[in-house]
Amino acid sequence: MTKRLEQELTYDAPLADVAAMLRDPSFREKVCTRQRVLSHQIDITDDGDAADIRIERLQAVEKIPSFAAKVVGDQITIVQREEWSDLHQGTYSVGIPDKPGHISGTVTLTERGGRCVETISLDIKVSIPLVGGKLEGVVHGLLTSALRTEHEVGTAHLAG
Repeated sequence: MTKRLEQELTYDAPLADVAAMLRDPSFREKVCTRQRVLSHQIDITDDGDAADIRIERLQAVEKIPSFAAKVVGDQITIVQREEWSDLHQGTYSVGIPDKPGHISGTVTLTERGGRCVETISLDIKVSIPLVGGKLEGVVHGLLTSALRTEHEVGTAHLAG
C-alpha cells in the first residue's frame, strides 16, 4: 500500500523570488537549523532555470511510536533530492539509506496574483510486512511537519 501526501505552501512573493529562495544555500541552512538536525550537507547545482538540490541530514529520532523507532533506530540519515527542470516544476524524492521504503513525487511552483504556491505531491511506500502501512503514516506525519517548518522559515526568509 502507498500513502499519498499533498501539500500546498503559499508565499507572499512572486514565483521568481520563491524559486531563487529554494536554490539559496543560506535558506536551506536555516531550514536545517530550525529542524535541529545533528549534521547536514547541502549541494545545489544551477544550470540556467534548471537546478539539482541534494540535502543530506542526520537527525535524532524523537517522538515516534516505539514500533517505528525499532526500525529506524535513534538517529536517521535522510537524503532529500529536488531536480528542477525549470523554475516551475521538478521531481522530489526522499530516501533513507539502508532502510526499506521510498518517497517520490513532484514539486511545482505556480503564481497566482503576485503570490507563489509551491505544491508538493509525494507517494510514500514502506516495504515491511505487517508494519509498512503504519510506518507510512508515521513518515507522512514527519514529512508534513518538516514541510510546515520549511514554509515558516521560507516566509521569514522572503520577508527579509
